[in-house]
Amino acid sequence: MSAIAFAGALELGFLYGIVAVGVFLSFRIFNFPDLTVDGSFPLGAAVAGVLLVSGWGGVLGAWFSLFLALFAGFLAGLTTAWLNQRFGILHLLASILTMMALYSINLRIMGRPNIALLSKDTIVESFPDIASLYKGPIVMLFFALLVFVALAYFLSTRQGLGFRATGANPRMALSMGVSVRRCTYLGLGISNGLVALAGALFVHLNRFADVTLGFGVIILGLAAVISGESLVRPRGIILAVLSCFVGAVLYRLVIAWALNADFLGFRASDLNFLTALLVALALIAPRLGLGTSLRARLKK
Repeated sequence: MSAIAFAGALELGFLYGIVAVGVFLSFRIFNFPDLTVDGSFPLGAAVAGVLLVSGWGGVLGAWFSLFLALFAGFLAGLTTAWLNQRFGILHLLASILTMMALYSINLRIMGRPNIALLSKDTIVESFPDIASLYKGPIVMLFFALLVFVALAYFLSTRQGLGFRATGANPRMALSMGVSVRRCTYLGLGISNGLVALAGALFVHLNRFADVTLGFGVIILGLAAVISGESLVRPRGIILAVLSCFVGAVLYRLVIAWALNADFLGFRASDLNFLTALLVALALIAPRLGLGTSLRARLKK
């Protein structure tokens, strides 16, 4: 694997680690299969892209675009929670309805299927000058650490314990005075807000936004969560959040290695096949004891 491919894998690994944390929050903490993320990722990209194109350049505009994308994703998560909690629509169906609506909303926001940002200042320019090859991974590492610390701390607070109780046993949480409805609203909002933030960061790094960016994002997030849990075996909330980033980086490194290994014969069009294969291996590994043996070797 070349240095460029390695740096690109790290960059995307930290980026999709933020997506994985959002997916972890909905799937693992709330036990809520949320497909809204396939729409909230391009939503964050659309909001950030339009804001930068409209003239909000410079450091202030770049940071504000991230905040606005986070808020837009939060609203998307609230919509899914509202359909589920207020009208009793099945969680999976509620998220699909929101995801479908977001496709049209993203088109309306951008005004066209894609946006180019080749001549615009992005969040990358607000960081000190670093070697161009590793500036992207370092910027993404900064945001990954920011999300990791913030979420790990929040889930360790009293409000965070209420979140975890809501997902584990809603009836018990209700009997303890926890507002299950409020936690569901806030939890799905934070989850999709983080995914939209990742979408905005993707635009800042790659300097383009496209309405189809969300295709398969939920699978990427699940692949990172499952592979990270298989390797780390988290026993606490901090390790659980950390495993999302470990799984995302490992996933991108394996994908980059497979696509750059000529003897394997894979092409870029085989990405979905490789993703399905990795998720299947991550699910099968614990049953075969492969995860335990790998962790033992890493400790040595």
